[in-house]
Amino acid sequence: MTHASAATIAPDLALIEQLAHAAVMALPEPWRKAATHVVLRVEDFAPQDILDAMEIADPFELTGLYEGTPLTEKSVMDQPTGPDVIWLFRRPILDEWLDRGDVSLGEMVAHVMVHELAHHFGWSDEDIAVIDPWWE
Repeated sequence: MTHASAATIAPDLALIEQLAHAAVMALPEPWRKAATHVVLRVEDFAPQDILDAMEIADPFELTGLYEGTPLTEKSVMDQPTGPDVIWLFRRPILDEWLDRGDVSLGEMVAHVMVHELAHHFGWSDEDIAVIDPWWE
């Protein structure tokens, strides 16, 4: 494969996952360590059952999703039902990144990741703005 043809290949699932992990490692403590306990899943698109449950017809409308119980709502009395999961959807992320044209792919993935972590941690918009100023 020549260098020119390699430059035309879309970023793959592994790269999106790598960028998401880098975003977690860039978080300030105490969030960084806690965020490493959330399972990360990267897929091209949201599974159809998720889209149906959210009543989303166009899979390009969903860049990420948090599945779990926010830490602000958990109790020591709760029975665990499984790990909290953040889903990132590669194709919608790439489309939004290309449409914006003013941020790096790493910034785009970090932005989606921080938004989903906000659901997990129960962050306010002000909390998000401290961690992800691009959010504003």
